[in-house]
Amino acid sequence: MIFTRRLLDLIFLTAAVTVPNLALSQTAPTAVPSQHLTEAAAASNGLAELTPGSKTNGVHIFPTPDRANALKLSGALGTPLLYHAGGRIMPSANIYVIFWVPSKLQSGTPTALTQNYRDLQIRFMQDYPGHGIDNNNTQYSETIGSTTTYISNTGRFVDSYIDPAPYPASACKDTATPGNCITDAQLRTEVQRVMKLKKWTGGLSNIFFVYTGPGEGSCFDATSTSCAYLAYCAYHGAIPGPTPILYANMPYADPKFCMVAGTPSPNNDAAADAAISVASHELTEAITDPQLNAWYAANGSEIGDLCAWQFGTNTWDGGKANQSWNGNFYELQQEYDNHVNNCVQVGP
Repeated sequence: MIFTRRLLDLIFLTAAVTVPNLALSQTAPTAVPSQHLTEAAAASNGLAELTPGSKTNGVHIFPTPDRANALKLSGALGTPLLYHAGGRIMPSANIYVIFWVPSKLQSGTPTALTQNYRDLQIRFMQDYPGHGIDNNNTQYSETIGSTTTYISNTGRFVDSYIDPAPYPASACKDTATPGNCITDAQLRTEVQRVMKLKKWTGGLSNIFFVYTGPGEGSCFDATSTSCAYLAYCAYHGAIPGPTPILYANMPYADPKFCMVAGTPSPNNDAAADAAISVASHELTEAITDPQLNAWYAANGSEIGDLCAWQFGTNTWDGGKANQSWNGNFYELQQEYDNHVNNCVQVGP
């Protein structure tokens, strides 16, 4: 079963699940109603239809905490992720980062990402492979023909690039960042331009994260019905082709919009820590569902959606962090584990 017009439907886990050891399933449970939003319902909730026509030509958004609460999507508690026949995974992720930060926004207002913000994003990308959340991914696989391949708890941060190129003329109207807005098409152009410049290549083993500066918003397209800070904090997608290009849109993680109030900041930089948690969500979803046709629940939710904005127990850094990787502390949302049918901080 493939959703060709699919949104990220965000579920808040509010109760313990009673099924302790669910095996990995490929059949949708009939008892759980679909939470997939129609285009009309999406528009009425401030979310746009984000998959225009092709299963490999869309994006999957991560709603803000406020938008997630407003949607009140809670009908899939205990719903497993399902494998959709022929869908591809990222067996191992090579991670590239683009900091697209010119000196000014389209409006002329100065913008910049601090050195600490950039350094913490890179440190997280270096630490992610080989640790708890990535280990949780190893239960998910792809079957192509007669060959089954599982995600491995490996991968690496490859390279980063600070791009000072000006933002293109604002092609959308994000009301949270008036006059300063890029569309998904403009973001894809940037990814491909930097890939050519740096001689980076695409494929299902490589993913490109694009971070933009404070004050720069984005909307999926010129209709401006699904935009950063009002509808989403980030999204991941795929540019289709013989060699697909996997990417993630990472607007500046303003804690006012993209972090639950009261969440601690283990690195004493609230915006950077918010960006790290959002990046963890996007990277984990891209690994398990890079082209939006592999692992997702009956309602369209991906591995991060079922646990979004849920952090579990903080056992590190004096209660400020729930992960300690290579001696570095992080506060990261949990991810869904089909073996226990619940959200976890460390995989099986």
